[in-house]
Amino acid sequence: MTPSDFRRIALSFEGAEEGSHMGAMDFRVGGRIFATLASVKEGYGNLMITPELQAEFIAERPELFLPIHGGWGRMGMTHIRLAVADEDSLRGALHTAWRLRVEKNAKTGKKPASVAKTRIPAPKKTGKREKFKRT
Repeated sequence: MTPSDFRRIALSFEGAEEGSHMGAMDFRVGGRIFATLASVKEGYGNLMITPELQAEFIAERPELFLPIHGGWGRMGMTHIRLAVADEDSLRGALHTAWRLRVEKNAKTGKKPASVAKTRIPAPKKTGKREKFKRT
């Protein structure tokens, strides 16, 4: 599979949107990331899953899945080797990450990050002091 296949499949899930995080392509649902292509230069897609699911994925398909190095991997963030993946395994892995994110979004009841970070712009500075009427 290719990064284009990863992108196509990730965006096929209900509510999925493409974004960017620290210069890397990511995929979100409800404003929250469920997968990225941050390691695409190394031949990986990245899945945001639980440590328990990561262990299951690796036990079943060690040639396909591996933990992301360091603390991210210990939290369940998992590489999928794109060159080894087929359509069904990539779709299944991405669907798992998407479903977990949807479930977590529903449990927290939080507004999507894109809405929560929306700010009202400050007035433009004109160089003149503005007078405000007291009410």
